[in-house]
Amino acid sequence: MKRRRFVFKGLKHRVPVRLRHHWKVVAACGAFFAVLVGLVGTSRVAPIVTSDERADTDVVTQDVAGTVDLFDTGRTHEITLSYSQDDYDRMVDQFWEDGEKEYVEADMVIDGTSLDSVGIRLKGNSTLSGVTRDGESAPRGRGGPGGGVGPAGGAFPEGGPPGGFEGGPPGGFQGGPGGGFRGGGMGSSLKVEEPENLPWLISFDEYVEGRRYQGRSEIAVRPASGMGGSTALTESVALNLLAQSGEPSQRYTNATFTVNDRPTVIRLLVEHPDQAYAEDLAGDGVLYKSRASGQFADQGDDPTDYQDDFDQLNKKGSQDLQPVIDLIQWVEKSSDEEFAAGLAERVDVESFARYVALQNLLLNFDDMAGPGKNYYLYYNLDTRRFTVLTWDLNLAMRGDATQGPRDAGGFGRPGGAAPQRQGGGGPRMGHALKDRFLASPAFTEVYDTAYRDLYQKLYASGAALAAVDQVSAGLKAAGTDVTAEAASLRTLVENRAKSLSTDKVVTGQAG
Repeated sequence: MKRRRFVFKGLKHRVPVRLRHHWKVVAACGAFFAVLVGLVGTSRVAPIVTSDERADTDVVTQDVAGTVDLFDTGRTHEITLSYSQDDYDRMVDQFWEDGEKEYVEADMVIDGTSLDSVGIRLKGNSTLSGVTRDGESAPRGRGGPGGGVGPAGGAFPEGGPPGGFEGGPPGGFQGGPGGGFRGGGMGSSLKVEEPENLPWLISFDEYVEGRRYQGRSEIAVRPASGMGGSTALTESVALNLLAQSGEPSQRYTNATFTVNDRPTVIRLLVEHPDQAYAEDLAGDGVLYKSRASGQFADQGDDPTDYQDDFDQLNKKGSQDLQPVIDLIQWVEKSSDEEFAAGLAERVDVESFARYVALQNLLLNFDDMAGPGKNYYLYYNLDTRRFTVLTWDLNLAMRGDATQGPRDAGGFGRPGGAAPQRQGGGGPRMGHALKDRFLASPAFTEVYDTAYRDLYQKLYASGAALAAVDQVSAGLKAAGTDVTAEAASLRTLVENRAKSLSTDKVVTGQAG
């Protein structure tokens, strides 16, 4: 492995590559800031963006073409990673101590193309809640959103959390592939001694600034299993249906995955939303990622108070977080009448109705209202409206097949109940925007229409069953036997289609 030499090598992994490359500028800014503090004392200084420019500031210096399209689902791709065991152990130590997910420098071969010095780090929140080391679970809160998703160690008992999640899917999570939570927590089958099974984020430019692979700066390697089934099967089927829905999706594929000569496994690769992903979305806009540690709540006017809630992924320097802050404050402070009258000025209501309907149809355990707060906000600079994007479907296609269109989808609660916190410091549930949307009679018709259309497109048409067969065949070709799980998933899909076929929302008879 080719490695650079740095002064203070022990701190190398803690310092972002861009800071290392531009340390003189950073040092000068630090000195200026020190002088500024001396002049203004404790007065608050809020960042203000005055530029009308919409261009992104990141510069692509190298775009590696590779040999084949990475997301060609007609073939099984190949990825190998090699890294220093000492670096890996240090990363695990850091995660165990404070939950931080540090990067490790690794060399990568992807479909025969070698890439030196990529960055890899653990990826996920609830997924990592039950990861073990030497047989011991991570300290409480490691990996879990909002300080953990379960009791000490992050693992739930068989069948899910005690008493279930308030506002969770009716009937809990029995009846999905494999039945309930297998072996306890969402990530309880994961071990740090088996890095080939862990969820990873691979960054092509963490150590080589400006490098892309086929236009992408990052890809996600999804967890190998979770909640009683193969993520490769259920998440692939959910992503397939998301794409067929017409809503913004992420590309995906299967790959053999080998780490430091460990056993080779089949993993699911998913396009990770980044600057290039944002550029492919409709219009010209800014993409924001909701953080699992954050909340959708008014915290004042200082943008720095929202840094734990949302990450801005593109147009840094020319745009900022103010549109998101404005939306949060309006949702929280508006009356029911103002919400009904003004939402369409701020949010693409038709698209949002499809988003909410889709989470219900796919039985998504962890959408924007779930403990992982899995969603993106896209702010169109021309229309000045937001679109909500689906992200992270590894907990979809599980649960109660008889859940109705107006039952709790994911963790949303029709009726507009305020978000709740499970006893004992568990995850926050609910989302003010989704809850108020579902509770408002003004949006019942647009939601019902979206639900009915998507049901016809995904279930009545047979698309969902076809997706199960297609994805299963691909996994079988890659060497993974998912026969039993595919049969269980087919049963879930068939029962869901049958249960909803007579629902009044689907038949158009809802009042």
